[in-house]
Amino acid sequence: MRLGVISDVHANRVALEAVLDDMPAVDRLVCAGDVVGYNPWPADCVAAIRERSIPTVMGNHDRAVADETPFRFNSMAAAGVDHARERLDDDALSWLGDLPPERTVADGRVKLVHGHPDDPDRYTYPEEFSARMLDGEDLLVTGHTHVQGHRVFDGGVVMNPGSVGQPRDDDPKAGYAVVELGDSTGGDAVTVEERRVAYDIDAVIAAVEEAGLPTRIGTRLLEGR
Repeated sequence: MRLGVISDVHANRVALEAVLDDMPAVDRLVCAGDVVGYNPWPADCVAAIRERSIPTVMGNHDRAVADETPFRFNSMAAAGVDHARERLDDDALSWLGDLPPERTVADGRVKLVHGHPDDPDRYTYPEEFSARMLDGEDLLVTGHTHVQGHRVFDGGVVMNPGSVGQPRDDDPKAGYAVVELGDSTGGDAVTVEERRVAYDIDAVIAAVEEAGLPTRIGTRLLEGR
């Protein structure tokens, strides 16, 4: 099975469209959360995920928008949450609110979480990935940090596909991954290809300003931060 893996879209329609256009043929798409937040297009991004029936888990921004649950948000993040609440209809908000904190796909071989299996809000960077995070699955997909990376262990693979809509690993290109699941179990059965694709960041900056969001939400994209 071939999976397209995305995370942290953060309402960046332009980046999401670039990723979907760039992605090779896959059997299924999966998403590790934070469809909304920060950028100007929460409704478009929710619709794109729903139209494709992409299995998705709840990120902290998704939860904050749907349930008005506070997180340690800075002013930019808070503005993005408020913007999403204003732009999403009740059906989209209900969909966000119903997202689970974790889910499995591919007959249990793949688990999706947002931050860490023990805490969806824990930032877990690739250098912190460990075999202890695995619980029998061949592949654990995380998000939240916006930093792309993966590690292979005897029992399986732990990965972060990077952020579609707001990378923070000093590379402004949108991040995603393509995963091959072999027939056997364990790390040797999983192959991860980390991918990046350029998109029109200037268009996002202009839309951020037009929406009245903090300018830095857009300009930081140029730095991959």
